[in-house]
Amino acid sequence: MKGIVETTDGGETWKIQRSDTTVDQPLFSVHFSDASNGIAVGLWSLAVRTTDGGVSWMPVKFPALSAKEKAGPNIYQVFPAKGSVLYAAAEQGLVYRSGDGGATWTLIKTGNRGSFWAGLTLPDGSVLVAGLNGKMWRSSDDGKAWSELNSGVTASITDLVLGSDGSVTGVGLEGAVVTSKDGTAFTASPRPDRAALTAVLLDGPGGPLLFSKDGVVGADR
Repeated sequence: MKGIVETTDGGETWKIQRSDTTVDQPLFSVHFSDASNGIAVGLWSLAVRTTDGGVSWMPVKFPALSAKEKAGPNIYQVFPAKGSVLYAAAEQGLVYRSGDGGATWTLIKTGNRGSFWAGLTLPDGSVLVAGLNGKMWRSSDDGKAWSELNSGVTASITDLVLGSDGSVTGVGLEGAVVTSKDGTAFTASPRPDRAALTAVLLDGPGGPLLFSKDGVVGADR
């Protein structure tokens, strides 16, 4: 089912915005640029977009790798850049870029072969993506050229978050935790419990809040 649910009270209650039980294509990521404009992406290049705060959703077509493809690559996360620019991290080392808030997209081949599961835009406009086997790639020219970084881990990276000071924290499988002051040089400090980490949030001065398949695990190691 490709479903989208909404909350207007901080998560106390939820209501369904969109539900489609006719296809087995889950959505993996949703991003809203403002209260009206949002896009959700998922399995086999599934993408839907809204311009009215989720009252209605319309399909968005992503470029295919070839004309013979019946289903496009999986798209794992959509994230913003400056202005109306959006990026999307996808499988097969692919990144997509939109210059019009998600209405149209272009395909970018980074040179990596594995899936990218997460991405973010750094304060200087550079784009960082990471994913399978700890691979991390960066572009400083709007996605035209890419270079591989050393993340310090071989476990897959599942999420990246940007700090208010420009620092980057990434988490992943096998307890992977990586940090960088500038999004270029990373230091790895894996958790001894090897928890499969799925997401990270920066929760004020107390350090990152870590999530796993079993729920919140906190920052303590």
